[in-house]
Amino acid sequence: MVEIAERLRGFSPAPPRIGGLLIVERNAMVYRRTWMILFSGFFEPLFYLLAFGVGLGTYIGTVGVNGQQVDYNLFLASSLLAASAMNGSFYDATNVFWKLRYAKVYEAMLSTPVRPTDVAVGETMWAVVRSMLYSTAFVTIVAALGLIHSWWALLVLPAAFVIGFGFAGAGIAAVTWMRTWQDFEFLQLVMLPMFMFSATFYPITVYPTAIQWLVRVLPLYNGISLIRALMTGSVGWVQLVNIAYLATLGIVGMIVASRRVDRLLLK
Repeated sequence: MVEIAERLRGFSPAPPRIGGLLIVERNAMVYRRTWMILFSGFFEPLFYLLAFGVGLGTYIGTVGVNGQQVDYNLFLASSLLAASAMNGSFYDATNVFWKLRYAKVYEAMLSTPVRPTDVAVGETMWAVVRSMLYSTAFVTIVAALGLIHSWWALLVLPAAFVIGFGFAGAGIAAVTWMRTWQDFEFLQLVMLPMFMFSATFYPITVYPTAIQWLVRVLPLYNGISLIRALMTGSVGWVQLVNIAYLATLGIVGMIVASRRVDRLLLK
């Protein structure tokens, strides 16, 4: 990163997208000796799959999804894949808090052609990279268990990319408003209930109608709906809504994060 920054020195600001790529390169160099940390969040959804899918799935059998009966293992694997993509991007985005508030990493970057806006773009890109690592590893496990039965599943990884982008943008935007480590409790207050109640472990039809509409506006539910449709082959126009929702979430989050980082670093 230093060599590239030196080449670009004297040009202010950095050319479009170059500054964000510098952030990605910097993060890749940091994690190259601690790469196992990248997969730490992958194991949580895997354990859920083994415990609930392989364990309880034997007794549950099938559940109804979009008018068809699907094996509970497949039902659960699709939701946990979406959760894996969410974990990879959102929790990596929270690392921005330490870099911003304590390590002062970004303040040092401002002496190079990197702009505050590049920080939001680059960190979002890197969070999506981590999300794709989680998703790819989880898809490999799901395929090994024989839970992929539709050709639509070829689009699962691009769908995971959209999910990762949505949560990365939202996560970085949220972190810029945090002031202390205790503020992470508010993130958990949102993330854990969303994980538990976004039709992750049981169909949305178990809720009353009013609650169903509330669940449908949750970001994770839209990710689960997208992945589940691809893995079961029941793809419809609703999936376009899911994609638009998550893409908008990521774009708006990245714009908010860019403005917040700019204000915090140049105040």
